[in-house]
Amino acid sequence: MQPDANASPFGPNYVPVAPGGRAPGGKYPWATHFGTPNVQTYAARFGMWLFLSTEVLLFAGLFVSYAVYRYLYPQTFALCSRHLDLSLGTINTLVLITSSLTVALAIHFVRTGKNGMATGMLIVTLLCACAFLVIKYFEYHHKFEQGTLPGRFYTYSGIQTEGAPMFFALYFLTTGLHALHVVVGMSVLTWVTYHVVKGRFSPVYYTPVELGGLYWHLVDLVWIFLYPLLYLI
Repeated sequence: MQPDANASPFGPNYVPVAPGGRAPGGKYPWATHFGTPNVQTYAARFGMWLFLSTEVLLFAGLFVSYAVYRYLYPQTFALCSRHLDLSLGTINTLVLITSSLTVALAIHFVRTGKNGMATGMLIVTLLCACAFLVIKYFEYHHKFEQGTLPGRFYTYSGIQTEGAPMFFALYFLTTGLHALHVVVGMSVLTWVTYHVVKGRFSPVYYTPVELGGLYWHLVDLVWIFLYPLLYLI
């Protein structure tokens, strides 16, 4: 039997709901099978960190592959790296670092009850994500025109040394997978923004905002590794 919200030892801001249920604005949707609201929060955070660890393992495999082939073809990788657009890569790095700041500010503003400011920061984050993808589109478009494509599709006559197709295979695989994560992160943050606007998060309950921010920080962190490995050899 679920306790009455007003009779809860945790105060009137904790509303018992069914698992996956939703509480009204300003209330904490406490699924009582967790025992206490704090246990629910810890479980959510722990689950997100476990998920992020699997994402790290996914990219770790690609980084190991990169390390092996760079060891085998060091001069070719350095030469291919100079054919990437360093200016666009640097701009994209600055864009993502800015988006990490704005999503952190969004979490701070929700914690302090400033949902209007949080909404603005989340919108700026989403705009940064869009800018990142647009810049990446122009990079990809240039690669297709130039013929610096993966594997057997490589037709660029400017670099004919062994290992060049593998560099661009790793380039497209790592940056393409990262771009997919950017799209997923945008979807998550769009959902978070909608519910912030609806007033469903407050200083009492903001866990989804925090977890969405954690995912976005991972997306940014992966790019921080990709940028020097691909563009700064």
